[in-house]
Amino acid sequence: MQVAIDGPASAGKSTVAKIIAKNLSFVYIDTGAMYRACTVIARNHNLDYGNEEGILKAIDQDGIELKSENGEQKVYSAGKNISLEIRTPEISANVSQVSALPGIREKMVALQRELAGHTDVIMDGRDIGTTVLPDAEVKIFLVASARSRAERRLLDLKERGIHTDQTVEQIEADIAARDYKDSHRAVSPLRKAADAIEIDTTNLSIDQVVEKISEEIEKKSKKL
Repeated sequence: MQVAIDGPASAGKSTVAKIIAKNLSFVYIDTGAMYRACTVIARNHNLDYGNEEGILKAIDQDGIELKSENGEQKVYSAGKNISLEIRTPEISANVSQVSALPGIREKMVALQRELAGHTDVIMDGRDIGTTVLPDAEVKIFLVASARSRAERRLLDLKERGIHTDQTVEQIEADIAARDYKDSHRAVSPLRKAADAIEIDTTNLSIDQVVEKISEEIEKKSKKL
């Protein structure tokens, strides 16, 4: 079974996807982390974030690996664990530009489909239900207010031990700007698949969102 969870930045996609994957013994793939890794690679090679050819060459040189360690997905590039680096404010501010490059998206989508293979998988991102796994049996589209997502992002940074001088208002503005970029890019823009179930997580706890999505997976499983 393939489960696709899409939605804007900090809507809670990765958090709930990880929990559900663990509960159901599904393979979890965080596609956003892959685009963030591309952005880290571009920065490490001192490349302009719009330099598609240069970034593609750097990705081929450094590589991107997703590894499961102690039940957590870790991201490696050039033999180094970059799981914390990919969450820093600088990378968050520039990942939309990198992920909008057609060549980058083509390369990552091919890798994502390869990773999905023929196993039970739950994958989250922005174009999973529309582009990466268009035939997914369950498609979820999470939404939440920009303010609540900014508060979550700030809390997440603190919990990861990543320092930021940004206020919640600045993060909210950044998130709103990223929403616009992601939904207006030419290739695979952020949008809800026609057959996706929309869930507003603004006033829901993580457990409540997990329960709602798990119910949808169970319903679909009974029909297969």
